[in-house]
Amino acid sequence: MSSELRLKKLRGSGGYVMATVTDEQQMKGNLGGPDLFLAPIGRLDGDKITKHFCNTCEKEFEGPPKIEFENPNEEVAENLVLAERGQYICNSCNASIAEYREFKKPNEEGEVGSAKPLDPNATTPTVETTTPTVETTTPTVETTTPTVETTQPSSSASVSSIEGRNVIDENANKIGTAKQVGIDANTQSMVLVITKNDGTEGSIPWTSIKKVGEVVLLGKPEEAAAAQPGKCSECGFINKDGSKFCEECGTKIQ
Repeated sequence: MSSELRLKKLRGSGGYVMATVTDEQQMKGNLGGPDLFLAPIGRLDGDKITKHFCNTCEKEFEGPPKIEFENPNEEVAENLVLAERGQYICNSCNASIAEYREFKKPNEEGEVGSAKPLDPNATTPTVETTTPTVETTTPTVETTTPTVETTQPSSSASVSSIEGRNVIDENANKIGTAKQVGIDANTQSMVLVITKNDGTEGSIPWTSIKKVGEVVLLGKPEEAAAAQPGKCSECGFINKDGSKFCEECGTKIQ
């Protein structure tokens, strides 16, 4: 494979950068469409970035943005470590141009086990235990724009959209990027709509999601959580004792 550097536009959620990248980096940033994205590539050397554009400033600047990162080496699941997280920040207004996360498997031959909770008081969207599956067809969904509240270790609580989070299967393989949460028009059940690695759209039953944190981790939900009184078997909402129907989605409480 050629190692020749090429000047490319790399997009983020808050703007883009113009940078020289290798063929390997281009492959990482290509999610199947015509655009290349910063998040899958991770951290670039500042001297490789010639310009950056900030959506907040609505202006292009010469040179690289600020690049801030940390290496928490935090075990987010058994045999899955968050090795680095960082962001590209506008030099003018300090708005985020792009964020990235890099994960590693300490044991490349092993499988990913149970997720580690990000916070003892954080709720996990778990429901009845099912075998995790990924649908290959795109269902008709009614979309909403939900937010996921998480508390990062050694930092204050933050609220961010689920959109753009990497979707990781039980074998620590990235299968796509979260797009939005919707309702399957056929089954009236919650699904996570994702952009798959090949650029096509698919959906995953919410019952196949084990943990929503730095990533969306697929796997069997904890059975103990499903047995909680008043917990909806469909969406995981905790209802008042004696409720006949879920206050969140209307499903009959068993």
